[in-house]
Amino acid sequence: MRIFDPHIHMTSRTTDDYERMAAAGVQALVEPAFWLGQPRTNVGSFTDYFDSLVGWEPFRASQFGIRHHCTIALNPKEANDPRCREVLGVLPRYLEKDGVVAVGEIGYDSMTPEEDEVFAAQLALAVAHDLPALVHTPHRDKARGTERTLDVVKESGIDPGRVAVDHLNEVTVGKVAGSGCWMGFSIYPDTKMTAERMVGILREYGLERMLVNSAADWGRSDPLLTLRTGEAMLAAGFSADDVDKVLWRNPVEFYGQSKRLDLSDVEGTEATFEGNSILRGGS
Repeated sequence: MRIFDPHIHMTSRTTDDYERMAAAGVQALVEPAFWLGQPRTNVGSFTDYFDSLVGWEPFRASQFGIRHHCTIALNPKEANDPRCREVLGVLPRYLEKDGVVAVGEIGYDSMTPEEDEVFAAQLALAVAHDLPALVHTPHRDKARGTERTLDVVKESGIDPGRVAVDHLNEVTVGKVAGSGCWMGFSIYPDTKMTAERMVGILREYGLERMLVNSAADWGRSDPLLTLRTGEAMLAAGFSADDVDKVLWRNPVEFYGQSKRLDLSDVEGTEATFEGNSILRGGS
């Protein structure tokens, strides 16, 4: 089983996690920029963090044969802090860097007017830089937050097929299924989804435009829950090809739209995706 985790925060994980992930079949991942757990007080703290996402973390991952890509953005939680607004001015230079495959995480935390403004501005950056967008749905009032997210995406003019709406569940997936956006699910203990519930959603809604991630971060989380989802799919009667579509081909298709996804040295990629230049580092 080969696995591409499309949303995991390796900055918060140990090197042992990389080793475990590689042994479990994780061959590629995307690390979205996110909140670090305490307020950042100046733009420099963001640029140092962004530099680590495009430099240090890819090196750390490469030691275990894992391809690391990232997304860059001002996250929704810090969109409300006026000290962080200047970050919007430095994003364009990072959005042009190799290995940056989307604008994200963007979206809502508390659904404030400030978040509205920053969300719209970063969707405009995604359009301007010809990148997909990874959107975070809020932890609270999730149904209303998802509806509002879809309204802003529609107003932005971005192609919905270039937007992944993440952290969905049984209440919100139906709202996104008919929008044309990709549907993201975080298999995360206690607060988001379980592997077994994910299997039920796949049975009901199918495999198209589905992204399954671990969203592993500082909290109680597990970078191997993508593997557990694949195992649960097989136990429920899905085929190995179904699992490969959800855990590999779908994230490759979504992030491949950036034309920066480089999986040239990943075992099995060339044979399966022969002729797709984006997977050989081309454009």
